[in-house]
Amino acid sequence: MISLQEYKRIIQELLDELPEAFFRELSGGVIVSEATVVPDYARHNDLCTMGLYQTAYGMRQIVMYKGSFDRVYPTADAARAKELLRGILRHEFRHHMEALANIHNSGSLEAQDERDKQAYLSGQGK
Repeated sequence: MISLQEYKRIIQELLDELPEAFFRELSGGVIVSEATVVPDYARHNDLCTMGLYQTAYGMRQIVMYKGSFDRVYPTADAARAKELLRGILRHEFRHHMEALANIHNSGSLEAQDERDKQAYLSGQGK
């Protein structure tokens, strides 16, 4: 399991890879939480939220959950963690970019996440 310091370092490296335009209107920035977050719809406590794009009170923010990452990937070394976190972080940035562009159609990531959730709930997913 990587340390909190290593997790934060990796997140910063991944943020440095992204173009400045991705951070437009991301007024709350990207924060790291040590929490483990299990969605309320998870059966048998078998899902974790790894990252979350949220908007509240006119603020846009991405939260990355180290506790969830550790629970799902307890043996990931720094190299593997970076690979996995790149995908998670870019997923959350795609939510941000789609929100800025007001994309809320069937092809959006938001719609895909909902389809994945419904597949999970119907027993066809995880």
